[in-house]
Amino acid sequence: MTALRRVIDSAAAQLADAGIDSARWDAESLAAHVAGVDRGRLILLDSPDDDFLGRYRDAVAARSRRVPLQYLTGTAAFGPALLHVGPGVFVPRPETEAMLAWAAAQQLPARPVIVDLCTGSGALAVALAHHRPAARIVGIDDSDAALEYARRNADGTAVELVRADVTSPGLLPEFDRGVDLVVANPPYVPARAEETLDPEVTQHDPRHAVFGGLDGMAVIAHVVRLAGRWLRPGGLFAVEHDDTTSHETVEMIRRTTVFEGIQPHQDLAGRPRFVTARRNGAGD
Repeated sequence: MTALRRVIDSAAAQLADAGIDSARWDAESLAAHVAGVDRGRLILLDSPDDDFLGRYRDAVAARSRRVPLQYLTGTAAFGPALLHVGPGVFVPRPETEAMLAWAAAQQLPARPVIVDLCTGSGALAVALAHHRPAARIVGIDDSDAALEYARRNADGTAVELVRADVTSPGLLPEFDRGVDLVVANPPYVPARAEETLDPEVTQHDPRHAVFGGLDGMAVIAHVVRLAGRWLRPGGLFAVEHDDTTSHETVEMIRRTTVFEGIQPHQDLAGRPRFVTARRNGAGD
C-alpha cells in the first residue's frame, strides 16, 4: 500500500495544481476505477504494476485537463442509482438530490404517473423508479446522445423514454390532466454567467443541457406551461433553477394562475435550488 499511496499522493498534488478542489477524492476514485475495485478497497491492493501505472497516469492527465471525473469513470452516483454517463450527456449533480428527496417523500396515488422533463441521463426518472416501482414514469429529452445513456440507465426498470422537445407547442396532449407528478431539471444557467463556470461545464457538458437563455429562464417557462397543462388537479410539480433565479421562478409559476402552494427550496448546500407547487382545480 505504501507504493500505491505515494502514487496517489502524487496524483492528488497534480490535480490540485490543475485547480481541482476535490483532488484527493478524484485521485483515489481514479485509482479505484483503474484497479477495478471500490474506492474503499484500495487499502487491500498490492503494489501497482506497470499496466496500472500507465493507465492511471493517463487518467490523471485527462482529469488535469479538466475532463469530468464521471466521464473518465463512466458512472455517476445519483440517489439510489449508479448511472452511466459520458461525453454528450449532462452529468447529474448532487444539488438535484434535494429535489429527488422531495419528490420521493410526496404522497401520490398507488400507481402514479410521473413525467421527468429534460431527463438527460435519466437521473430523476431512474431514481424515482427505485423509490416508486409501481409508477408509470416517462422521461422526455430531445438529445439523441443523452437518450442513449438514459436507455442504458433505465434498463431493468419500467421507465419509458420519449424523444421530444419540451418547447414544442401542444406537446403530447395525451398527458393533459392525467399526470400526478412533473419533475424537471431543465437548462437554466444564464448565458451571461458562462465566464464564471468551471471548465468541466464549459468544455464538456453539452451546452444545450446547461444554458437557458440570457436570464436562464427560457426553458423553465415552457416547463411551467407543460406542468400546468399535464397535471391533474392536486398534481405536484418541481423544477430546478439557477441559484440566482429562485424569485423569478416562483413568480413565473404564480403568473400561470393554475398553481397553489408555491414553495422555494434550498439544495443540500443551502443554496436556492428548486421550486415546488400543486396544481389547483382551475381551468388552463
